[in-house]
Amino acid sequence: MERTLAIIKPGAVKRLLIGEIITRFERKSLRIVALKMMQLSDEILKEHYSHLIEKPFFQGIKDSMQASPVVVCCLQGVDAVRVVRDMTGPTNSRNAAAGTIRGDYSMSVRENIIHTSDSIENAKIELDRFFVASDYCTYKEEDFSSLYAEDEF
Repeated sequence: MERTLAIIKPGAVKRLLIGEIITRFERKSLRIVALKMMQLSDEILKEHYSHLIEKPFFQGIKDSMQASPVVVCCLQGVDAVRVVRDMTGPTNSRNAAAGTIRGDYSMSVRENIIHTSDSIENAKIELDRFFVASDYCTYKEEDFSSLYAEDEF
């Protein structure tokens, strides 16, 4: 099973959309294996957005991501990275289709309410940035035969 990171951003937290977003992932049968609310520090934002740190809009990203706490979660499932990205929609929310999280709840590029890992490799890096081994929970899985074909898990 793949694991991926989702960060519910301040725009969604302040609009009381945390439950709605998590519900969408659960209804898709993605398993939440780690979840926490946190205030993002300058250090973690510089690390997370290191590829944007020299851009003139970096301070705006930082201000936006520190406007309130965020909710970080690890989602697990077959092809979780792709599935979560598809459910989220493109970064520019104005281009996101209705039915996606961004398409239904956002109109902005920067204030696009959620971050998700873009590859299996980046998911691992990002998850390690926000969680330690003891943050992950395991629990008895329901019968996957109603969710996946036997050769998928």
